Parts: sequence; C-alpha cells; structure tokens
Amino acid sequence: MEIKKIGIVGFGQMGSGIAEISAKAGIEVVAREVSSELVDKGLSRIKKSLAKAVEKGKLDQAAMDQISGRIKGTTSLEDLAGCDLVIEAIIENIDEKLKVWKTLDSIVKQDAIFASNTSSLSITELGAATGRPDKFCGLHFFNPVPVMRLVEVVKTIATSDETFETAKAFGQKVGKVVVSCKDSPGFVVNRLLVPYLFDAIRAYQDGVASKEDIDNGMKLGCGHPMGPLELNDYIGLDTMYYIGEIFFAEFKNDHYAPPPLLKQMVKAGYLGRKSGRGFYDYTK
Repeated sequence: MEIKKIGIVGFGQMGSGIAEISAKAGIEVVAREVSSELVDKGLSRIKKSLAKAVEKGKLDQAAMDQISGRIKGTTSLEDLAGCDLVIEAIIENIDEKLKVWKTLDSIVKQDAIFASNTSSLSITELGAATGRPDKFCGLHFFNPVPVMRLVEVVKTIATSDETFETAKAFGQKVGKVVVSCKDSPGFVVNRLLVPYLFDAIRAYQDGVASKEDIDNGMKLGCGHPMGPLELNDYIGLDTMYYIGEIFFAEFKNDHYAPPPLLKQMVKAGYLGRKSGRGFYDYTK
C-alpha cells in the first residue's frame, strides 16, 4: 500500500513537524486541531520553518509554495475520512488518545493504517480500542521533527506484517532512519534515555554537583549536544514526570521512578522552557 494522503490529529510542535516532512515528500496532509486558532498556529509554525529553509538556500520560493499547498488544516475529524494513514500526536494522556481513536475508527476508511506518535503509552492498548488492531502501529518521531533523523516504528503482537512494512516505508519516504521495535514502554530511545535523565536529577538533588557542572560534564565529556538537565527542561518536566509514572507502573523498578525533586518542581509549576522556569530560568 502506498501512502499518498495522511491525516494528523494534533497540530502542535510534533504534529506540525510531521506535516512538514510529509508534505516535503510529496504527500498530501490534512491536519486537525480542536480550534481554528490552533490550526493557524500550526500552519504558521510550518511557514516559518520553510521560510528559514528558503533563507538558507535549501528551498526556493516555488518549492515552498508547493509544500504549503499540500497541507490543509481543519477542526473536523471527518475531514480525515479518506486518508491512507492517520497519525495521532495529541497530549500524552491515555484517556484522550483512546477517545480520539474510537471516534476515528468509525470515520476513516477501513483499509487505512492508524499510528500513534506516543513516546511512552501502550500501542497495543490504543490499537485495541479500534476495530483494526492489525492496522495499528507506533510511529514515534523526535523533536524537532524536521531536524531529528530518527523514527521508531513500533509493532504490537496484533500489528500485521503488511502494516509494519508500510509504516517503515513511510518513515523512509519522509527522510527518516527507521528503528524497528516491539511495543514496550519507552521503545528503544526513551527506555535508555529516561533513566539517564532521572539519574542527572538525582545527582543534582543529592548535591553531587551544580546543574551547570552536570550539564557541562555530559556535553564536554560525552559529546552530548545538550546537558541532561537542559534536556529535561526542553522536553518538559511535567512530561518527564508523567513518563516516569508510566515506566514505574510497568517495571516496578526505582530506576524508572521520577525523583522526588522532579515531582516537587512539577507541583510548583516549574515545567521547564514551556513555563519559563525549570532547572534554569527562561524568563530573561
């Protein structure tokens, strides 16, 4: 099955990034958000990204116009009915995702593939909420989507080989390196990354070193582009806490549990860059 038209549910930072790379690959995109304001925000984000590419000489104006012309914003799930693939990229909340998938299952054509961009929730559970678990998989992109070269394609015990191969082919078509994995919390990257980010918080919490020294140690000692505390702030401390709760519920291992300091910061409203304050102050 060739993917010619995709639907995206959730047109925030991740959804708009997926829309952009798909349109660049010649695929028609319908992106849905809950309000016209959020649709316009998503389209504006893509326009800015493409304009930067034109500025740098990576695209010409004609190509930018063609790419933009392949992306349509909507507030109606019904507009996704004719899509070959639907990717959900909404809030990391199992109840909200299940609600969306149950609705989409009755709207979108029966031979369409469904995929979630979740970074931590069970793909199997999401697929079971639909009447097509064999056509359900995970497509986990990384932020920022136009820059990060990786996509994790996740296969459940119910995902058909045809669905899995089609999803991998889509990932390659939009210019990503595909990592294949089974449905397990965190898949590959976050299974390894989250404990590392939590260990950095514990080191700071225990007074091992200052936040600057922890971050510089990993940047300059290990060649990481961002320090772990900076990265926690970038991802969002509330998101990290939520992922940790999911991991601990699955593994019952303290290594995956959110550190006490992380919980305190989230309760205080220190969510990282999105709130203006996390381990660092972003208000200046």
